[in-house]
Amino acid sequence: MFHVVLFEPEIPPNTGNIMRLCANTGCALHLVEPLGFSLDEKRLRRAGMDYRDISVVNSHESWDVCLDHIRAQNPTAQVFACTTKGSQAHTKAAFKAGDIILMGPETRGLPHTIIEATMPQYRLRIPMMPESRSLNLSNATAVILYEALRQTGFEGLS
Repeated sequence: MFHVVLFEPEIPPNTGNIMRLCANTGCALHLVEPLGFSLDEKRLRRAGMDYRDISVVNSHESWDVCLDHIRAQNPTAQVFACTTKGSQAHTKAAFKAGDIILMGPETRGLPHTIIEATMPQYRLRIPMMPESRSLNLSNATAVILYEALRQTGFEGLS
């Protein structure tokens, strides 16, 4: 199982789609506050298609609290910060079960302080055309999570 962390997500349908992705892959979803919406918001429920009931969703008041929570369960969990400022293609990362896939907010990405606190080999980027700005958050999360799952043999999935 991987931990997908959304740092201060802003758009309910993206979070709902990622909630559904996590439910279907057996991964835990962690939301770092503040959120740009209410967890009861209709657009979140519609995109999540009631997957919240079968998802592991945790809400945390800060990134530090979130990281402490995950590391209490798995002290060796590595943080992969996904950013357009990343220095390594997501396919070059060496994922292991229990690792953390950290995604930034839709309009501004991860804060500079978090990116700088992550070693360069753990700053991931999805290859795109040079003039492209970024992918949709839920699409990017799916691309990276499925690469991590592929590397670990899709353990537990059929």
